[in-house]
Amino acid sequence: MDARTPPREFPRLVLDPALPPGVAETLRSGPAALTAVRAGAVPPRAGPRPSAVAVVALFLLATLALAGPWGMAALGAVIAGLSGVHALAGDPARREARRRLRVAAAHADRFVLPGDLDAESREMLARAQRAAEEVLRSRVHHAGMLDAIDNAATLPAEVWRLAVRLADLTRTRAEHHRIVPRDVPDDVAAVFGPYAEALERAHRSLGARVAALEEYAAGVRRADAVFHAHRQLGVLRERTPDYERLLAETEEDHLAVPHTGRLTAQAHEVERLFRATLAEARRAGGLCLPAADRPRTPSRT
Repeated sequence: MDARTPPREFPRLVLDPALPPGVAETLRSGPAALTAVRAGAVPPRAGPRPSAVAVVALFLLATLALAGPWGMAALGAVIAGLSGVHALAGDPARREARRRLRVAAAHADRFVLPGDLDAESREMLARAQRAAEEVLRSRVHHAGMLDAIDNAATLPAEVWRLAVRLADLTRTRAEHHRIVPRDVPDDVAAVFGPYAEALERAHRSLGARVAALEEYAAGVRRADAVFHAHRQLGVLRERTPDYERLLAETEEDHLAVPHTGRLTAQAHEVERLFRATLAEARRAGGLCLPAADRPRTPSRT
């Protein structure tokens, strides 16, 4: 790679925004469990092993036959106590790891890992995440000036939809490459063409959605810049009388009037530019964040 070429961004974990907060936090804080589930790990059953339960049951029945009910009850109490001590003495870290693995396995279709995507899809998802974060960090968003679009809800949902579709495209593309031979004879190449074209069309469609999201972020970035200038100008407008006084004291009256008029005109121009830029950002957001049904979630591996 050329030293002047910046490395490609790597996307982060994407969670279904509809997950309960507690589950989302468990998944987000346990990446090892998520990776293990994707690799096919099966979480251990909660509670004692069935074989151990069967052995204890047989032992208790034998005690009942030999020592009667009281002997069996006493032995049962001892076994229960020993089991409790064993559970308390167990490694808390291992118990927590098993819990995380169970949660990840139960919600395997509610997250998308970078490893679920091929290189092209990873780059596309990283771009979408960067654009969404730029909007959510913007001044105009925090000031509530994009209130026509609930970015805090729609942007994570849009990134999730993109991640799910990119994961699906990755799986389909990998399957296509496994099925279709590398060197297709010319006389049958046309038969495979529609399948390859379907993959390419899906890729272009998702690319257009990411580009629209980036355009929205660019509009918000421009609105942010003008918003900052607008706020600074507001501070100056409060001090306009001071500037007018300075002009009046240093220039002739017939020269001062045009100068003070320009101060007001420039303030109005910045305000007009800010409103126009903000409207443009809102319009771009409305185009790239359409109302959509909940997407099909990725299948478990």
